[in-house]
Amino acid sequence: MALAVSLVSAEAELWTGEASLVVAKTVEGEIGFMTGHEPVLAILAEGQVRITTTDGERVVANAQDGFLSIEDDELTIVAGNAAIVA
Repeated sequence: MALAVSLVSAEAELWTGEASLVVAKTVEGEIGFMTGHEPVLAILAEGQVRITTTDGERVVANAQDGFLSIEDDELTIVAGNAAIVA
């Protein structure tokens, strides 16, 4: 099983795919997501979103000014400002 992940900014969809692990910085601290995670709605803090795909590749984005939501293994990250850096 995998997480269905969508990372979008105010201007564009940056990355969509399946991931085994996603780590994001929220105003409450860093949080990691794997399949089976309980539902969460959180405010993004300025920092990196690190995605490990099901193929083992890593996607890193700088993100700020937004929120994330996970439910039923679907993780959506909406950022006012975001850019893929690796």
